[in-house]
Amino acid sequence: MRTIAIANETNASHKGYLFLVSFIAALGGFLFGFDTAVISGTISLVTNDFSLNAVSEGWFVSCALLGCILGVSVSGKLSDAYGRKLVMILSALLFLFSALGCMLAESFTALILFRLIGGLGIGVASMVCPLYISEFAPSRLRGTMVSLYQLALTIGIVLAYFSNAYLANNAAKTFGSAATQNIFSDEVWRAMLGLGAVPAIIFLVCLFIVPESPRWLLLKGREEQAKAIITRLDGTDAAAKEVAAFRKESKQDETSFSELFKPVYRKALLIGLLLPFLSQVCGINAVIYYGPRILEQAGFTLNSALGGQVTIGLVNVVFTFIAIFTIDKWGRRPLLFAGVGGAVLSLLVIGVLFALDVTSGPWILISILAFIACFAFSFGPVCWVVVGEIFPNAVRGRAVALATLSLWVGNFLVGQLTPAMLEGLGSAWTFWIFALCCSPALWLTWKLIPETKGRSLENIEAYWKNAHHKKAPGYTATSTIKQ
Repeated sequence: MRTIAIANETNASHKGYLFLVSFIAALGGFLFGFDTAVISGTISLVTNDFSLNAVSEGWFVSCALLGCILGVSVSGKLSDAYGRKLVMILSALLFLFSALGCMLAESFTALILFRLIGGLGIGVASMVCPLYISEFAPSRLRGTMVSLYQLALTIGIVLAYFSNAYLANNAAKTFGSAATQNIFSDEVWRAMLGLGAVPAIIFLVCLFIVPESPRWLLLKGREEQAKAIITRLDGTDAAAKEVAAFRKESKQDETSFSELFKPVYRKALLIGLLLPFLSQVCGINAVIYYGPRILEQAGFTLNSALGGQVTIGLVNVVFTFIAIFTIDKWGRRPLLFAGVGGAVLSLLVIGVLFALDVTSGPWILISILAFIACFAFSFGPVCWVVVGEIFPNAVRGRAVALATLSLWVGNFLVGQLTPAMLEGLGSAWTFWIFALCCSPALWLTWKLIPETKGRSLENIEAYWKNAHHKKAPGYTATSTIKQ
């Protein structure tokens, strides 16, 4: 009995350490979500204070996206060269510098510069944080741990909505000094943007207690350090198996980045490029960013539309828990089939309701919430999980950066085209187009994405090689992944 008790205590210790480290890495997702959503409450305020025209207003909103693309472009190479932990620290510093700079900016040019720096932080975090968790977590819990990143992202969005509302409602209060009066009352958008410094500092401080990714250490030949981390994480036996599997795969692996574009990894590359892109062109950010405008077109007043946006954010958080609790039990493919199918159906229904002018009552909001719920337990978390595990060890950082860049391209297209679509095509056709763009993900899941639950990263890498060479003479399968 005492032996069983000690074993249980040891397992609890391993699991606690895993959750702690994964939670800290997931804070990058919180900063991502907060910085992305906080801008919605500042647009009209900044426009008034700086007397912006339509072009300048659009540049203020979208300039961070340029930083995101630049951040993603360099983060893969940096993380492969210098480690995942150092690049996460870099993202925290960029977030912190951006938040403080935006709060204290003395000109519109300075504000844009600090928004660009914040975009760099978003781009870096969106690549390296889920990658780090994917490499750190044991295979049996990898999906759950990576889903924490998406959960943190959704919580960041909701808290940005709430903090914006709180600061706006208290902007009329009188503060002691002229500086605080300016930040928290006269130009309250400064406080909205500057508040991001608080989670950035927490993220930065906490990162100093997390270890480096054990798989990155193995890639750099630092086997003893990697083994010590895996032992603390999952026990001595698991550490020995992980290191042995890595040795076996690395002996056969001469992967350079150019290999990723050859037939052996062609399916992995297609998945990595298409799944993130489709997760954005399904229209999720159109609802997140332009929710109030869409709901106003459905007959809601501005106040109730903003309340509906908060509800959308809360549903996004709640339904992400479904993925957290089921992704390592049911698998990636079932969640994608159910969630994407539900999302397509919801988008079609929303379009029909707008086309028939059924805008009175709660039906539009209910259908939008159904779409958000379906996205939250499928596309949202599963995309990060799959992208973090399908690429070979040697080039995973740069490959994940390429996949994340695809996500930001989709995000950019939706952000730029949605206002024009709503105005030129109307709400009905806008949502039908989103449904059309979302539906190829069902084919992608059916034909290309293998089920990877419970499989080690080395086993997944071997699967692509086996699938490519299975017709060769003398072929013997070494992977049991099913599709």
